[in-house]
Amino acid sequence: MPLNFTKVEFVRSAAKRTDFLRDGLPQFAFAGRSNVGKSSVINRLVNRKNLAYVGASPGKTTQINYFLVDQGAYLVDLPGYGYAKVPQAEKERWAKLMESYFQDEGKLITAGVLIVDSRHKPTENDRTMHRWFRETGCPEIVVANKLDKLKKSQIEPALTLIRETLELGEGDALVPFSAEKGTGKEELIGLLNRACRR
Repeated sequence: MPLNFTKVEFVRSAAKRTDFLRDGLPQFAFAGRSNVGKSSVINRLVNRKNLAYVGASPGKTTQINYFLVDQGAYLVDLPGYGYAKVPQAEKERWAKLMESYFQDEGKLITAGVLIVDSRHKPTENDRTMHRWFRETGCPEIVVANKLDKLKKSQIEPALTLIRETLELGEGDALVPFSAEKGTGKEELIGLLNRACRR
């Protein structure tokens, strides 16, 4: 049975390795830089205005947040990277937390969702995160958010630039998405349900 993404509840925040959930349910890890609209993508996916915190200033997700979907899988909201105006020590803490989640011996990630800004070339940080997902061996879905900010004629070149920068192959998933309008939502849900069944 496909997961019903409107049945969702917040479960916990993890600030350290011992807080990670290890109950065997699939985990969809959402990553993206601080102002890419990661929380908005999650909120659009589950049809909620404010399930995941949408900050006026980027960098508000400071822990790993778990949301249980339909009692069958977790959406895992990872701290944003790259932009937040926070002390270096705090950035290093986030990096360590993320690293321990990615490298956990329990192989926690079922599928990775990397959110990039469709208007810009993926950053060095985006490429690093992409490599981390690749190294886990789990399927990765790249979501090109903020599609509504592009003119029709700009969409194809923008997607080509993302594919080239991240070296995506024919079989790699790239979902054009608009958290604002809902474009790409059904496609992303379909891909997550498929990853769940692997």
